[in-house]
Amino acid sequence: MPELPEVETVRRGLNQLTLNCKITGGDVLLNRTVAHPFSVDEFVNAIASKTIVNWQRRGKYLLAELSQSSPSPSISWLGVHLRMTGQLLWLKQDEPLHKHTRVRIFFENQQELRFVDQRTFGQMWWVQSGVAVESVITGLAKLAADPFSPEFTVKYLADKLHNRRRPIKTALLDQSVVAGLGNIYADEALFKSGILPETLCTALKLEQIEPLRTAIIQVLETSIAAGGTTFSNFLNVKGINGNYGGVAWVYNRTGEPCRVCGTLIQRIKLAGRSSHFCPQCQS
Repeated sequence: MPELPEVETVRRGLNQLTLNCKITGGDVLLNRTVAHPFSVDEFVNAIASKTIVNWQRRGKYLLAELSQSSPSPSISWLGVHLRMTGQLLWLKQDEPLHKHTRVRIFFENQQELRFVDQRTFGQMWWVQSGVAVESVITGLAKLAADPFSPEFTVKYLADKLHNRRRPIKTALLDQSVVAGLGNIYADEALFKSGILPETLCTALKLEQIEPLRTAIIQVLETSIAAGGTTFSNFLNVKGINGNYGGVAWVYNRTGEPCRVCGTLIQRIKLAGRSSHFCPQCQS
């Protein structure tokens, strides 16, 4: 699943390519991809003639601010969640359709934003002007602080973890604890902070939480600089793979030597998810 760095990479690409571009229409090839409104015709008609002002990211959600100059100025929103296999690709309209294409959004100059999603879990929303985005895209209301926000302090993270009697790795995947973090970067942050993934949250001391917070931010910044991670199918809006996987500390490196001490990287399962770690560097 694309995590914060991959979604941020897509956001930055969209802001480079689609700002001030006017939507001319669209085509929904898989109706259930559109979560709101329930009518796909209404969705297509609602976004037509709108201009993209800005793309924002909240956790793993993408939000496009759409403006309309007539008959009266207004702002509405286009929301996107890539889920497990979603891709947003900026292409010419005459590019051959990928068989997993779900939604096409057409622009002037024969360009289009194409939503490709093999597993079909991705979703799109249109939120009309004057309506709170969180009331339609309800997952936004449950999000914790973003790791890059001022609210993401050591005290904030300590308070979130204090009473949770579950492994720290499992807690970090909870979007109500840290917004945008997923399996890859939770493993990486735990390695950099020297914490084993199965350590209970209640057993963590403040002197461990402070380096954990720092490590979360550092690994996310490093991955964004590398354009995210591609282990299966992530692509940026230009169809280019992310490069973080080549420098990952532990994720997806089972049986390979630790880049710090040479001990072989191990993998365990926690709550059905793989966790990668170095038994020597983490304790």
